[in-house]
Amino acid sequence: MAAPPEPLEVEPEPVLSAPSPRPKEVQAAAPRDLWERMRRNMDLPREEERSRVSRYIQWYGGHPTHLRRVLVRAEPFLYPILEEIERRHLPAELLLLPVVESGYRTQVQSHDHAAGIWQFIPSTGAHFGLEQNWWYDGRRDVHAATMAALTYLEQLHRRFDGDWFLTLAAYNAGQGTVARAIRQNRALGRPTDYWHLDLPRETEHYVPRLLALAALLADPKTHGLSLPPVPDRPQVTLVRTGGQIELAVAARLAGIDVETLRALNPGLDRWATPPEGPHHLLVPADRAPALRAGLAELDPGERVTWRRHRVRRGEYLGGIAARYDLPVEALRRVNGIRGDLIRAGEHLLIPGGGDAKAPDRLRADRGDEDRIVRHDVRPGDTLWALSRRYGVSVRDLTRWNDLDKEETLRPGQTLIIRPGSEAA
Repeated sequence: MAAPPEPLEVEPEPVLSAPSPRPKEVQAAAPRDLWERMRRNMDLPREEERSRVSRYIQWYGGHPTHLRRVLVRAEPFLYPILEEIERRHLPAELLLLPVVESGYRTQVQSHDHAAGIWQFIPSTGAHFGLEQNWWYDGRRDVHAATMAALTYLEQLHRRFDGDWFLTLAAYNAGQGTVARAIRQNRALGRPTDYWHLDLPRETEHYVPRLLALAALLADPKTHGLSLPPVPDRPQVTLVRTGGQIELAVAARLAGIDVETLRALNPGLDRWATPPEGPHHLLVPADRAPALRAGLAELDPGERVTWRRHRVRRGEYLGGIAARYDLPVEALRRVNGIRGDLIRAGEHLLIPGGGDAKAPDRLRADRGDEDRIVRHDVRPGDTLWALSRRYGVSVRDLTRWNDLDKEETLRPGQTLIIRPGSEAA
């Protein structure tokens, strides 16, 4: 989880500019796939001999189906994230950090309300410029959250004098927690590296999990793993829309279905992109030219459909907004209303078109995803006990997490749970 930054120790977000390329003594052959490209830029110490790391190597290696599903889920986003990691000259292992954080589940939300693949809590997300409003949650926007997460990691890396293990621990537990642990060890005359610090249990397992994943992907054959093939080319492309647009309109222009567009843009909570931005969409790479061409020819009046609502006697602005599942401010803005006064007989423009419940249906379709929570296993946790606690079945717990019914849970392991879901 991206822990809250300490106000006095966080630097202002740097202006992003293209860094100079790393010097190369010999021009290497092009990588065969994205995994090989990642291996070439791995930079963290392995630490495979440490018991915490070796245990997770055994666990992930013993659950190849689970790992493969996570990597398949991540596939559309791997190329652009690795591109940004390389652009900033960061260790390629950071590509695997969302596996630890969220299993690359775009809609996952923790008990601390951390959201998205990088698991930003609301305050940290806002600190790094991730908008969270009625229309949009930037923490779930893969592009925006990736930029924010890497910026945060860069700041932590400078704060902890270039020590990546302390950086990662601080990303999880907060830089104040790590700094206090360092001061405590220093006062006691003990080593102040990550492995000797007294940190929260989750943080003690956090770095070993990442290092175990890196070890497995660095040498999958030795560990008997077969990785899903991922070509070293973009599978999705970011398209600037130039303003608000309905998802149905954008999907039609791109030649894809709305569900595909929503899956690639999980930060969007409504039927259209936010009026105030951000104005971008991730689309399949081969459909980006069609979307750009369609946007260039699209009449401004066709970007968002509208319906007219005739105000009846006794109606008030808040009630009309609630009927159409809109914030009152949205109605004020599109209709040029300064206060709350409306008159019977006048017409209001309602964004979204269709019937009054269309936005509600869109939200209902996402209901199961919105209820996802993450549970970090503690000593003594069992599948049966967790099923009782969250009101779900053991069968669902095993299905959601690729577990065997008799499998023993490990402290630090993360489970995905959908409270309130009907038993399958």
